[in-house]
Amino acid sequence: MKNNSTQLNAENMQAALRYFQGFMPEFSAANLQALLQYCQVRKFPRKAKIVEEGEVDDYLNMVLSGLVRKYVRTGSKEQTLQLATEGHVVHSELSFLTRKPSQAVLETLEPTLLLSLRFDKMEEALEHFPQGERMGRLMLTAMYIKKDERRYARASKTVRELFLDYVAHHPHMLQRVPQKYLASYLNIKPETFSRLKHLGRKSQKINGSSKRT
Repeated sequence: MKNNSTQLNAENMQAALRYFQGFMPEFSAANLQALLQYCQVRKFPRKAKIVEEGEVDDYLNMVLSGLVRKYVRTGSKEQTLQLATEGHVVHSELSFLTRKPSQAVLETLEPTLLLSLRFDKMEEALEHFPQGERMGRLMLTAMYIKKDERRYARASKTVRELFLDYVAHHPHMLQRVPQKYLASYLNIKPETFSRLKHLGRKSQKINGSSKRT
């Protein structure tokens, strides 16, 4: 998929700076400018394939704005693995690191702006950007923690608990993501997701009425 290269505006610069400072509070605007020498800003329209199945993923991406869905095809079905919004890192990890064809597809669900580091620029960036190696370790640690937390939640919580927990922490996703993709991400049957969503709305109405009386 061809993309339109663009430049970071002040708002996106601040968003990127806040993201990196979440891992390293001492990360400065000067550090960001140094890192940007090795990165590209890529712009994609809605429903664009960033990486297709069978392609080698050349980029490590941070979402500056927009929404990216990562999924795999299993027969006639699609299993959503990640829904990456602003501040999330998204790529086909195995393909990027092993240089083998991707099993996953990365597709935008909204017009999307990515801050991307090419694989062939990674070593150069680490060599000339002293904070890069530490930043990479911190980001990798955070990623593994989130993945394990998600695995444990799925193993220990009921379907209803998983749904309620996700909605409580990501209420905006109900408006941004088609229901079938959310159901796939949570590994919930679409009809079960619809029923839980309806019950959630009904509960909110009851709670709202109780507060007014």
